[in-house]
Amino acid sequence: MTGLVYKSTGSNYAVKTDDNRFYDCRIKGKFRIKGIKSTNPIAVGDIVDFELDDSTDEVIGQIHNIHDRKNYIVRKSVNLSKQTHVIASNIDLAFLLVTINNPVTTTSFIDRFLVTAEAYGIEAVLIFNKIDTYDEAMLDEQLYLQYIYSQIGYKCLRVSATQKKGLEDLKTLMKGKVSMFTGHSGVGKSTLINAIEPKLDLKTTIISEQHQQGQHTTTFAEMFDLDFDAKIIDTPGIRGFGVVDMEKDEVGDYFPEFFALKQNCKFNNCLHKEEPHCAVKQALEEDKIAWSRYNSYLKILDGDEDVYRNDIYADDRKASDETRK
Repeated sequence: MTGLVYKSTGSNYAVKTDDNRFYDCRIKGKFRIKGIKSTNPIAVGDIVDFELDDSTDEVIGQIHNIHDRKNYIVRKSVNLSKQTHVIASNIDLAFLLVTINNPVTTTSFIDRFLVTAEAYGIEAVLIFNKIDTYDEAMLDEQLYLQYIYSQIGYKCLRVSATQKKGLEDLKTLMKGKVSMFTGHSGVGKSTLINAIEPKLDLKTTIISEQHQQGQHTTTFAEMFDLDFDAKIIDTPGIRGFGVVDMEKDEVGDYFPEFFALKQNCKFNNCLHKEEPHCAVKQALEEDKIAWSRYNSYLKILDGDEDVYRNDIYADDRKASDETRK
């Protein structure tokens, strides 16, 4: 039998067949160790072959084959940097929810996500959520970020899930496609999905007042069929997004605005750091490229996960210091 993986809980998988039936499946032991380098050999969105094992009272499907993936999105664990995790596969659109505060989404996080999407051939869209909660300064920051990424060529949406603003534009993009929603815990993924499809009634929680962070309401990836001819993959909140398996000379190719200028650099193998007559650095000095993007590029290029880890937890330390005062 063949089906589509709708839910992954680590060892169990919910697989839906063409006749709309769901089967509880597991991985055959030999398949689990066959050339698998990620923490999860099978991800939501995978097409798999399985056989029913009816030797017990509980009918369980044994997955014995995974079909070739059109694409997938993978990240490196921040705490376990040598491990990788496939978030989802066979995705048409990857939506990253961004909030200016409550919690803060840094440009470093945004850029690492976008670079990974570029590397694995997935169209990425930025959703600026909770726009109804912003004061004038936060609104200016949101609009500035939207300007930066729109100029590069990324689609950007302004959304308020609670006030149902921007939902129709979002649904139009999603129609007929498999979309993945991701972002930090607390950015409003579950609330937004509920606004799009109220019948799902996904669990939501409030933001921690002390640390301005969300709590994990989604503990595993799961796909849902929506009434307007779309599929959505809801994912657990991601704290850090470490990039995986990129050579130094290819990182710049996943920054579209860098790649567009690459041919104008003096050296074909220019890394846009210390080389003379670098078109990217010239554009940077002329404010044609955002410094935040260039700083993200340097961190990825240098492979400095420790720096990134410090960036991630800086807000935690600041909040703790304020609490002690």
